[in-house]
Amino acid sequence: MGFRELLNRAKTMDDTAMVQIIELYNPLLFKYANVNCQFDQDLYEEFVYRLIICVVKFPY
Repeated sequence: MGFRELLNRAKTMDDTAMVQIIELYNPLLFKYANVNCQFDQDLYEEFVYRLIICVVKFPY
């Protein structure tokens, strides 16, 4: 399955597709959730929330 199909499935709120997209971007989210060499759980959760919102609203 390609990214395009994965994105289309995630836009319809398919749980497995959404989890796969989150796992795909997890290293980047984790990288930017580290502030002053400490992991900020609240910031990470906000990033995941925003990623889900962006996927659902993506005009594709």
